[in-house]
Amino acid sequence: MAVIRYNNFNMNESKFSEHGVLIIGVLIIVIIFGYLIFKGGNSTSSTSKSSTTTSSTGEKPAPASLISAIAAVPQTVLNQIGVGSASVLPKHISAPSLVSQGKPEVFYQGAEFCPYCATERWAMAQALSRFGTFSKLGETHSSTTDVYPDTKTLDFYQSVYTSSYITFVPLEMYTNIASASGGYTVLQTPTSSEKTLINKFNNPPYLPSNEAGSIPFIDFGNQFLIDGATYSPAVLQGLSRHQIVADLTNPNSKVAKGVDGAANTIAAAICKLTNNQPATVCNSLIQAIEKKE
Repeated sequence: MAVIRYNNFNMNESKFSEHGVLIIGVLIIVIIFGYLIFKGGNSTSSTSKSSTTTSSTGEKPAPASLISAIAAVPQTVLNQIGVGSASVLPKHISAPSLVSQGKPEVFYQGAEFCPYCATERWAMAQALSRFGTFSKLGETHSSTTDVYPDTKTLDFYQSVYTSSYITFVPLEMYTNIASASGGYTVLQTPTSSEKTLINKFNNPPYLPSNEAGSIPFIDFGNQFLIDGATYSPAVLQGLSRHQIVADLTNPNSKVAKGVDGAANTIAAAICKLTNNQPATVCNSLIQAIEKKE
């Protein structure tokens, strides 16, 4: 926007003619109009519910075919697998219910560099796809210098999830890009309410002190918690995303036993929040798993 300078004008009021007054009046209107345009162009919507973004992930969107395939694992395969190789079930806690948009909220905290987050996203996406639909899922990978390096995965950053049963709130805090300080660059910062939730539930007494602050951290309506991966990241090593998705329908594969098994346990926790709705998802298998959680 052009800057209007006043120092070439004689502001002695006694020397103004009517013509001069008119000019100044027009200038004042121009200044006010320009200020309003500037404010409007730099304003931030107060209705935004997403966490602030401070760095770009640089990763690409996941193909629609990949998203559809994750949601299309046959029920016969899920029934055959049960809990599979999932070694950790969602932990039941007693706390006031977490609700947003009139529905139970599932809150996820993770980071792109984290190999355990990379592992758990597959199970989360598979389970959540039973209760709603994803769009704008991304593709990313874990750090190439951490344990289980370069694990191929999905990305919840800027994803859109639609469901009649639950609200999904993802928070991807860091990228997989190394920062000058030795960590990773910031991707999203939690809102004040998210900070309150994390500080309360990702700590004792809800989690053991040696697990406090772990990621991934998943809060199912303040009724169940997951911290860390629920199956081994080793089953995904060296596989492309398309190989992982293809294996989801093979009940004899290590991938299906890990991802689908963990997804069944996650679906059971969500079914507890929704009073076993929809019935097509919260079937006899899922209700049997519920009794273990």
